[in-house]
Amino acid sequence: MHPPSRQDYISINFAGQGSGSYNNSKQWRRQSCWRKWKQLSRLQRSLILILLFICGIASYPAVTEQLRGLTDGDPETDSNSVFPHVLPEAVKQDQPPLPEPTSQRKLSNRRGPPVLQNRLQKKENASNTVVEDKASDNKKEGEEEEVISRRGPEGPKDGENKEGSPANQKVQLSIQSVANWREAVQEAFRHAWKGYKDFAWGHDELRPLSKSYSEWFGLGLTLIDSLDTMWILGLKEEFEEAKTWVATELTFNKNVDVNLFESTIRILGGLLSTYHLTGDTLFLDKAKDIGSRLMPAFNTPSKIPYSDVNIGKGTAHPPRWTSDSTVAEVTSIQLEFRELSRLTQEPQYQAAVAEVMKQVHKLNGKLDGLVPMFINTNNGQFTHQGIYTLGARADSYYEYLLKQWIQGGKKENELLEDYLQAIEGVKNNLLQKSSPNGLTFVGEVSHGQFSPKMDHLVCFLPGTLALGAYNGLPADHMDLAKQLMETCYQMYIQMETGLSPEIVHFNMHQGSTRDIEVKLADRHNLLRPETVESLFYLYRFTKDQKYREWGWKILQNFNKYTKVSSGGYTSINNVRDPDYPSPRDKMESFFLGETLKYLYLLFSDDPNLISLDQYVFNTEAHPLPIWPSN
Repeated sequence: MHPPSRQDYISINFAGQGSGSYNNSKQWRRQSCWRKWKQLSRLQRSLILILLFICGIASYPAVTEQLRGLTDGDPETDSNSVFPHVLPEAVKQDQPPLPEPTSQRKLSNRRGPPVLQNRLQKKENASNTVVEDKASDNKKEGEEEEVISRRGPEGPKDGENKEGSPANQKVQLSIQSVANWREAVQEAFRHAWKGYKDFAWGHDELRPLSKSYSEWFGLGLTLIDSLDTMWILGLKEEFEEAKTWVATELTFNKNVDVNLFESTIRILGGLLSTYHLTGDTLFLDKAKDIGSRLMPAFNTPSKIPYSDVNIGKGTAHPPRWTSDSTVAEVTSIQLEFRELSRLTQEPQYQAAVAEVMKQVHKLNGKLDGLVPMFINTNNGQFTHQGIYTLGARADSYYEYLLKQWIQGGKKENELLEDYLQAIEGVKNNLLQKSSPNGLTFVGEVSHGQFSPKMDHLVCFLPGTLALGAYNGLPADHMDLAKQLMETCYQMYIQMETGLSPEIVHFNMHQGSTRDIEVKLADRHNLLRPETVESLFYLYRFTKDQKYREWGWKILQNFNKYTKVSSGGYTSINNVRDPDYPSPRDKMESFFLGETLKYLYLLFSDDPNLISLDQYVFNTEAHPLPIWPSN
């Protein structure tokens, strides 16, 4: 190693050490400038100061703009890069940035889902954008623009732009969503019809799992029950093939016993309704035929009809085990026979059913207008007294009191009085609230004891109450209708499948953890229509979109748990078991005749599609005309 030379060394001065030359240099420059300034004349110094002042003013905006980082055209300092967290990245790519940084600061902590951000459209100023967004968030429940915009199978994609204002966007989305729901009902009907056509054509009911059928009367019950549904849903091809069967195959000249009530509401009602909707006399001729063949049921000592009729032999009889008929059955055939008399100008049909109502009106044994479940065909008196329910065997008595009054032009005051008294009887004797959530429900009374038992059949009542309120009855009927509608919906969504059981029991004890209990024997679902029926009425009269949403959820659950892949839908045994709901291998005719029809009408935006100012539905959802005033 050689020793280092002098040029290999580097001199380093640290702060505070050897800095005297630097400080002396600054001091020398300051002294030199001051000496030169003092050598200038007063005029020269004044001109220089004025020029410096003018230059300072001219350069100030550019300086401040650069300090703020907002110079126009600078890609590094535009509003999106200053506030990159305002919108999710996917939204930013497709939407213009908000025009003012101030609005971005206000919205930067409102990081909602994309559907919220889609409402942020470019406005004249940022304050308008914020106000509109807040106004949208403050919509009341049930307003169409708010509710439907976030429901339905087809929602807006992230960042999707629509034409028009945000309000118009939501209206458009609402229309599209509900149109999709209607199409879903049509598809459900086609699927059910495919199963019936493939495996049960011309027979009463489809057994979709075994790909076969069952007979009740042997009269093509599902086909006749579905005629007006196909017409209303616009399924003209299916309707025409069914019409051909009615014209060429349907005959009532058969040695077969039929139930008076069921054949009246499904067959007679279905034929009369289809005649009115289509104007085709084929259906009126068939209605006259079956109507005349049912008349022997009224040949009893009391004029209270027997439950069963042999339509081929012209004979009638009560059930084998009793001489009683159920009150609901003998008082829920009036709409159809009255209309048959009006069309044929043959008074015997209306006279027969009017006599039944006249006798029931006068009977003792009612509880504040509530009727027992059975009536004797020999003496015309109530039997099994002391049990009062709005469920099976009594339900449609109350429905037909109101609907006959409406059908006849609101002139038959005796019917109206009986209906109003019965509703007061419900309020005084059957209405209670559950625990812990206070659901209003309709129970039963048995020999003075209240039971918190409620059939799914009782869910006709919200719709009936709403219909009465719409026709001028007390406004509190509508209030009660809304409360009961909520309860009926809870009977669905509190079940694991989202489908209601046939019967529920409500808890009334303080400290209960759930409002609804279901016994093992009551867990079946028969594809019944009563809840969606009431949803239809409540929506028609209130326009509250939540009723449509509820109906959509119910339809989705029917599709999920009852749809059979080869065609058709099946009733199930256990709504509490979503893994295996235990299908029963039966599709009731009312699923096509009522349930899907009411769902379609619920999703219809045309109030004139079966206008409730022109039609009244029978208890099988067949619309019959309200009589013109004379």
